[in-house]
Amino acid sequence: MGCRALLLLPFLSFGAATTIRSGVKTLGSLHLPTNPTSEPAVANNYSVLYFQQKVDHFGFSDTRTFKQRYLISDKHWQKNGGSILFYTGNEGDIVWFCNNTGFMWDVAEELKAMLVFAEHRYYGESLPFGKDSFKDSQHLNFLTSEQALADFAELIRHLKRTIPGAENQPVIAIGGSYGGMLAAWFRMKYPHIVVGALAASAPIWQFENLVPCGVFMKIVTEDYRKSGPHCAESIRRSWDAINRISSAGSGLQWLTKALHLCSPLTSGSIPNLKEWISETWVNLAMVDYPYEANFLQPLPAWPIKVVCQYLKNPNVSDTVLLQNIFQALNIYYNYSGQAKCLNISQTTTSSLDTVGWNYQSCTEMVMPFCTNGVDDMFEPYLWDLKKFSEECFNQWKVKPRPHWITTLYGGKNISSHSNIIFSNGDLDPWSGGGVTKDISDTLVAINIPEGAHHLDLRANTAFDPATVLSSRLLEVKHMKRWISDYYGSDRRQP
Repeated sequence: MGCRALLLLPFLSFGAATTIRSGVKTLGSLHLPTNPTSEPAVANNYSVLYFQQKVDHFGFSDTRTFKQRYLISDKHWQKNGGSILFYTGNEGDIVWFCNNTGFMWDVAEELKAMLVFAEHRYYGESLPFGKDSFKDSQHLNFLTSEQALADFAELIRHLKRTIPGAENQPVIAIGGSYGGMLAAWFRMKYPHIVVGALAASAPIWQFENLVPCGVFMKIVTEDYRKSGPHCAESIRRSWDAINRISSAGSGLQWLTKALHLCSPLTSGSIPNLKEWISETWVNLAMVDYPYEANFLQPLPAWPIKVVCQYLKNPNVSDTVLLQNIFQALNIYYNYSGQAKCLNISQTTTSSLDTVGWNYQSCTEMVMPFCTNGVDDMFEPYLWDLKKFSEECFNQWKVKPRPHWITTLYGGKNISSHSNIIFSNGDLDPWSGGGVTKDISDTLVAINIPEGAHHLDLRANTAFDPATVLSSRLLEVKHMKRWISDYYGSDRRQP
């Protein structure tokens, strides 16, 4: 697997988590609009604005500032009894996240909500030092979750001061993946600013000694096992097939041609090739959506089932097996039919910033992963913090602090907090590091059978399983209660 950081796009329990079961279609009188098309509608009708943020919120001598981009839509907002839904932006362009978070647009009218999408520092256009932002570790020093949460807090204070009618309204944080982690942590660290948080597919426990390092890849493997007979076994056997063919006389040239790669393979690039293929299987597990979608790549409905059609027989020759592997990879990289060759240096949309996330994973976002090749379909890979730390230092001249996130945010000791929904789909490998059981009456888990990575944050469609439709209704029910409690207690936020 190597050391490439997986993009996020992953118990302590005092009660039973809410599991949404197939067939449950309604909850109370809540109604969500349904998009009859397979691809969720792209968000529109928002204003693009900028706010001057401090580069460093936690010191007083550094007065430098930068422009943070944010998007606002007030189409359904009501000044009387309304609310503010605040998307805590993650590792990429905020417009892209806005367009892929249809849930907020679907519920805006019902919650009389203003929608705000805040871009995370160092991503999209919100670059503290412009083109020099990624120059070195000195310029990247302010890329932390703490600084990002402080940005969000300052932005909300600004909005409440400058938008008539917003001052005394409840704010709910919403985010998915890393953004979901930020939403949960925002509620924990700034409970006076947000009344609650929806943390979708938020692996706040995917850190050292909180969950087994192999849980992520076990879930990925299970997705393939469920999607086709012998599919996971075919993938497991492909690694040795790659090793054997690449070490043969003209094997590298054959592999390059068979996999339709853009650049010729060398013996030194075989680890990168296998890492690229592994990451492809992981990404497919994350976006195993029930309809055609264009999140990480243009993909068909239930893409793993489509991929597994090519991987039914593991007991074939190495050359046939790897030709089948190409057909499977081609579903992910060339479903649209536009690609002339496959590039092993890129696995996702350019809207996600792998450079910034790589730095974050080398500092505070240290998430251990491992495989054993028995409980999963990957080559054995041991988590080696020392080696990982050395690679980070060679690249960034910094070393990771694996305990810092749990020191900051409490690890599994979060029962003193309140009003956070943790939603996880059982197809999503990040659920292994997520909160999947209720911790208290107000720290609740919603588990979604047939749900992939933050499927509940995407727009309602006619192709959604009943499980995800019901989960969204339950999420809105909790939000309505937070809003009602806020107005009932006559609280006023800063």
